Amino acid sequence: MTKPLLTPDELTAIAQAVRTAEARTTGEIYCVLAEESSDYSATPLAWAAGVALLAPAILLAFGIEVTAPDLRLFGGWTVDQVEDIGEATARAALFGTLLLQVLLFVGTLAVVAIAPVRRALTPRAFKRDRVLQRAEEQFLSKNLHATRERTGVLIYVSATERMAELIADQAIHAQVPDDTWDKAMAALVAGLKAGRAADGFTAAIALCGEVLADRFPARPGDNPNELSDSVVVLP
Repeated sequence: MTKPLLTPDELTAIAQAVRTAEARTTGEIYCVLAEESSDYSATPLAWAAGVALLAPAILLAFGIEVTAPDLRLFGGWTVDQVEDIGEATARAALFGTLLLQVLLFVGTLAVVAIAPVRRALTPRAFKRDRVLQRAEEQFLSKNLHATRERTGVLIYVSATERMAELIADQAIHAQVPDDTWDKAMAALVAGLKAGRAADGFTAAIALCGEVLADRFPARPGDNPNELSDSVVVLP
């Protein structure tokens, strides 16, 4: 049985951390934990195509030539056939190269399609782009942009990539420099890398709560809880 990304007790602790932080501010903190932000299906195709296209040039660079089979193995040539030797050899060499490329494409595709290999060979920048894209999708789909005062904050974690994103809504972004969140993000990522996602979440939530309480303090009797405090766990 697959181990859950967060245990029930950890989910409860994170939700309580959100409630505690939001009690001091009109801001809303929303947490999402995704198992992985993409299947990275383009990675096997990219590697397979690259290996298949570059392999002939690499072989030539090392002095290895893809040669045609020796047609004399299949019988001698007549004088009338001599003029066709060059064309036949060229065609055979081309066929051999194409066959090699097809085999390399299929073989590489099969190997890189294995999940751990696919993840290892996916460039970090590409992963970062997909994590940010998924975080932005969650920000909109969970209506963080629709809070009363535009003070929603999304803390998004992608477990497999061990990456995180923090997205603040319009009102917060206008008053809080981006580097204000660096400390919270560092605490979050440190927890992920140590295998303690819940600790990373609670530390980041507390630090975000301090920023929000300073800039957007709670108003007694007028501080509705507009978004769920529970962590959303995505497959």
